[in-house]
Amino acid sequence: MAASPQPCHFPRWPPPLSRATFQDGRLTSAVPLTKMAASPHCATFQDGRPRFSPLSIEEARRRAAGRAIGRGVLERACAERHSSRGACRPPLPAVTLQIEAPSASPRPARMVGVKLIANDTEFQPELSAAGSRLAVVKFTMRGCGPCLRIAPAFNALSNKYPQATFLEVDVHQCQGTAATNNISATPTFLFFRNKVRIDQYQGADAVGLEEKIKQHLENDPGNNEDTDIPKGYMDLMPFINKAGCECLNESDEHGFDNCLRKDSTYLESDCDEQLLITVAFSQPVKLYSMKLQGPDNGQGPKYIKIFINLPRSMDFEEAERSEPTQALELTPDDIKEDGIIQLRYVKFQNVNSVTLFVQSNHGDEETTRITYFTFIGTPVQATNMNDFKRRNFPFLKN
Repeated sequence: MAASPQPCHFPRWPPPLSRATFQDGRLTSAVPLTKMAASPHCATFQDGRPRFSPLSIEEARRRAAGRAIGRGVLERACAERHSSRGACRPPLPAVTLQIEAPSASPRPARMVGVKLIANDTEFQPELSAAGSRLAVVKFTMRGCGPCLRIAPAFNALSNKYPQATFLEVDVHQCQGTAATNNISATPTFLFFRNKVRIDQYQGADAVGLEEKIKQHLENDPGNNEDTDIPKGYMDLMPFINKAGCECLNESDEHGFDNCLRKDSTYLESDCDEQLLITVAFSQPVKLYSMKLQGPDNGQGPKYIKIFINLPRSMDFEEAERSEPTQALELTPDDIKEDGIIQLRYVKFQNVNSVTLFVQSNHGDEETTRITYFTFIGTPVQATNMNDFKRRNFPFLKN
């Protein structure tokens, strides 16, 4: 079938025709609608009833024949009529409309900071890649209302704290991982360093979750610029339980908390040069070395004794006469900013607490100052191997 010709476009469309005569497909005569009132072939009314002349009936037949010819013939006829007057313009180019098929139902955009764990085999490699950086793992479940409510906040936190690694685990897809980590409710957030779980948080409180993240990012070893920490070890500052720490003979103006921060503050003794510091860890650790920084004006610590895992707090007299786990005489280089004090690694394999007795300083000064203090080592993997057996939980419904 031949394609119908393109219609022409005119500046002004010709007035509607009331009567048209065609011969061999060509328009021979036409009467505009504006002249119908004067045409003798129009309908007339008498006593409110229309009356038609024979010519009016014939006109109706012609119109019916014209409609039967088709729209294409009428358009060609009009084009021929107006082309003789120079009114015809070239046809406008055809416009092709491209309608895209509707896509699948849109899914909410996810921030790039959250890594989705698709199956159990992906979980441990992601923790290994995080290394000593803080890894925050959200355990979620399909259809869990609180999980959905906190999802936008969790995505926002992943972009707000890029120094941490954020993972998301669906307990249906990763039932082995959920079993290993003893997940009993969702949402549950676990905190890891060096593949070791250090804390957890449950519930959909975004404010509480952020506070927990900020707490663990304080003095984050993942941002530590020190290059003297051996590979495989980390700054154990995040594992120090400050609530369980104690310092005897500390100054009221310069307390123990000051030496746990890298700033201009410091810890200073009060009545004399001695300090007795107890440091508690949130979980067992292995100690490789320590940093004990002090000023170069003679107030830096010199003779120290180190005790581990004491059943109770000791006093100064007991510290003087007791045999330490290790005794050290520090040099001026040891207490510099880049100094590292090596420990007997085999004696510090399962440490829950450390008691540090500072006996004297380098200049026999009246008081001793410590500007920064931390340990370097690794947390002990305290996971029960029996937990690795796959087991099902009541809240997991297939």
